[in-house]
Amino acid sequence: MAHRTDYAALLELRELMFYYGRRNGMAAHAVLRDCVLQIDEEVAKLLELKAKLGGDDGKHQFVLKTAKGTRDYNPKQMAIREKVFNTVVACFKRHGAETIDTPVFELKETLTGKYGEDSKLIYDLKDQGGELLSLRYDLTVPFARYLAMNKITNIKRYHIAKVYRRDNPSMTRGRYREFYQCDFDIAGQYDAMIPDAECLKIVHEILSELELGDFRIKVNDRRILDGMFAACGVPDDKFRTICSTVDKLDKMSWEDVKNEMVNEKGLSEQAADLIGEFVSMQGGRDLAERLLQNPRLSQNKLACSGLSDVKLLFSYLELFQVTDKVVFDLSLARGLDYYTGLIYEAVLTQAGLSGDTLNGAEDSVSVGSVAGGGRYDGLVGMFDPKGRKVPCVGVSFGIERIFTIMEQKSSADKVRTTEVQVLVASAQKNLLEERLKLVTDLWKAGIKAEVMYKKNPKLLSQLQHCEESGIPLVAILGEQELKDGVVKLRVVATREEVDFSRADLIREIRRRTSEA
Repeated sequence: MAHRTDYAALLELRELMFYYGRRNGMAAHAVLRDCVLQIDEEVAKLLELKAKLGGDDGKHQFVLKTAKGTRDYNPKQMAIREKVFNTVVACFKRHGAETIDTPVFELKETLTGKYGEDSKLIYDLKDQGGELLSLRYDLTVPFARYLAMNKITNIKRYHIAKVYRRDNPSMTRGRYREFYQCDFDIAGQYDAMIPDAECLKIVHEILSELELGDFRIKVNDRRILDGMFAACGVPDDKFRTICSTVDKLDKMSWEDVKNEMVNEKGLSEQAADLIGEFVSMQGGRDLAERLLQNPRLSQNKLACSGLSDVKLLFSYLELFQVTDKVVFDLSLARGLDYYTGLIYEAVLTQAGLSGDTLNGAEDSVSVGSVAGGGRYDGLVGMFDPKGRKVPCVGVSFGIERIFTIMEQKSSADKVRTTEVQVLVASAQKNLLEERLKLVTDLWKAGIKAEVMYKKNPKLLSQLQHCEESGIPLVAILGEQELKDGVVKLRVVATREEVDFSRADLIREIRRRTSEA
């Protein structure tokens, strides 16, 4: 049938385009991305038509798989991810944040025009009773809408939730279409750079605690970028699009970036070469001081304002003891339109983790940026009917990318997937009722306990279950123990056994598990 030939041909074209992109460099790959997205949509439509028509033989062939760019998580993976979440939340709370939640979808007009060239990656939904809706792209724009709607002018909040992007996923790099973000933001009018420095301190704390490997936090300022573009002769109407191109320097060579600016976006070669001189600069407070004396930048008030704030930022970072990981990098652009001042991004400095990757791919894991953020003082005002601005600064952690590394690091380790502290076991038959009575007492006392779901399980089977599951203690009941009014408590690791009265058992379990 015609539809079968069409979508097969589209899939073949898609593969050829990816091959062409790899052969001809990252610039070609980036140009072809939008075409591939469109092919994916057309293939989906044709497959839907095929399903309606009944397939080639009149029968619908059901494919059992997760949707593209999504994944299931098994108990071991969830235990690792929960550990990451606990570390992140503990840090956010340590810095005084409270949490909120917002809907997974927003009015389409809420999200439109906030993300620059990335707006094409927003998932639009069908008309829902007269409302045009889209799945949230990030947690920052919904937060700004929340502030404006509730007339909130001061808050320090964190939000952990899923976001959605209609991107070409790279599963081995921790890139998905559905993924979690962990955001921390400070909204309110405060003295310059104090909240910004605390956000960088939080990034430093979390990445250090997770022990992902060596990392760097790159910082820049959108005012410096705009001043740099003006000094290099970039027309005002091209600032945002040139900024988006510079933002690709972490994925593309300077030659490819320059080619995109000149040949695709119409920038003069002279302006591109001047930009190239600036974006190669890295340093610290000393670089900000040198640039304040630069003949080109010193004439631009916007750039001077940004450079002065970067100097002030580094003085606070010294007090926070994090300057060893922070670098002032003029190539950092972060293409999102809503940033107005300081911007930053945390990247892992190792090339990747060797060995098999998540889905059997041959390449090693290389996840790039794991956190990013900045100042967005104008975003809330875009939603406020009177245009009242609320200064904001925040950071977002790409938790799936972090999780990709954590999963690789723990692939050979035994990970506990439950928190059971004690198994209630029996040494003889016909003791099910006694086991259920004891486990009920333990549950009432807040102890994490379980029993095996057999009337007469063998003691060896119960002990093996503890070893396999990592349960540290076994409370053993037998006929003699019942006569004596005691319970035998066994330590699985050492096989030590001690009898305790029923009254003392709970206290002893608490003592041993708290020490562990």
